[in-house]
Amino acid sequence: MSETSAETAEAKRRIPAWLEIPLLIVLAFALAMFLKTFVVQVFYIPSGSMENTLMVGDRVAVNRFIYRFGEPSRGDVVVFDGVGAFVFPTEPVEDPNPLEWLVTELGRTVGVTPPPDTVFVKRVIGVAGDRVACCDTEGRITVNGVPIDESQYLYPGDSASTVAFDVLVPEGTLWVMGDHRSASADSRAHLGDPGGGFVPVDQVLGKVFVIIWPPSRWQGVPDGDAAQLAFAAP
Repeated sequence: MSETSAETAEAKRRIPAWLEIPLLIVLAFALAMFLKTFVVQVFYIPSGSMENTLMVGDRVAVNRFIYRFGEPSRGDVVVFDGVGAFVFPTEPVEDPNPLEWLVTELGRTVGVTPPPDTVFVKRVIGVAGDRVACCDTEGRITVNGVPIDESQYLYPGDSASTVAFDVLVPEGTLWVMGDHRSASADSRAHLGDPGGGFVPVDQVLGKVFVIIWPPSRWQGVPDGDAAQLAFAAP
């Protein structure tokens, strides 16, 4: 094949210039969505319910892969979809137009847009089969009758809980609480709701493992194994 013929064939194979940029944008968005759905997702922290572990405005990286091989452990900081556990929609939500959806999803993918109102971040206190109660004579939460030490993450000045409870965590669910107990509407706030405040394991989106923004807050979030040391319950 002559040089001219080769150049002609190469020209025919090339994507038109006007199509290259839109195609690259679509491919980049598809890759970001894949990573967000199956590997790592960035979340914006919109409230103070997990202070001082997570502060308002923090961007955290969430491992979406880890619970494909196991379930959350006591002490894990998890992000979950609260529909049916913390949120009970009474009216159908109108679908946004495609452009609005694209912009919103792009913002959520990089953590500049707050997550949906149905998504929450809390700490796992009890797993399936645990009896979680509050409080003992020293004001501590007990798991399976054993007091737990929450000093490493409980918000300074907060008590373990001002709400008394004694629950048995059903199979396939979790009992979760915020570290800033006085500012957290967690499992305790939904005791009387359908589901009793328990979060289904299959609605957990992933585990928070690092704060990535702002730079002054760069630090890891202790995983379940490290935080598990605070729990004497088996």
